[in-house]
Amino acid sequence: MLNELRPNILSILNARAEANDKLQEICDLLQENISYYDWVGFYFQNGNKKELKLGPYAGEPTDHTIIPFGKGICGQVALSNENFVVPDVKAQDNYIACSINVKAEIVVPLFVNGKNVGQIDIDSNTPNAFSSDDEDFLEFVNKEVAKIL
Repeated sequence: MLNELRPNILSILNARAEANDKLQEICDLLQENISYYDWVGFYFQNGNKKELKLGPYAGEPTDHTIIPFGKGICGQVALSNENFVVPDVKAQDNYIACSINVKAEIVVPLFVNGKNVGQIDIDSNTPNAFSSDDEDFLEFVNKEVAKIL
């Protein structure tokens, strides 16, 4: 299913629309078409501050619109510059709970010209939901998104 969505991602990104609208459309596409992607969102560095600010997302509203670097899975990825796959969020000490239903999370950094400017964050209500296929797919999404930022 993931690879079948690649042409849709390219189509969205090549359309005539504002970048934020394209990101929202990607969030909606992923959340609606991948059964275990229960919440999909982009976080971006908030200016020069050492924090992330929530951008477009699809899923339940969240209180976590600002995340300090180092806090939670997203904040850790802002510092490590590496993918973070969490099979069981309850096993993570430094986890910020968005919903009691979330069981697993994957965060993949988004680089523009080699600089980590943000990330895509996926929450799943399914334990151990993510595989290397999800990592590869989300790296593809971010590589293509970087071209419009």
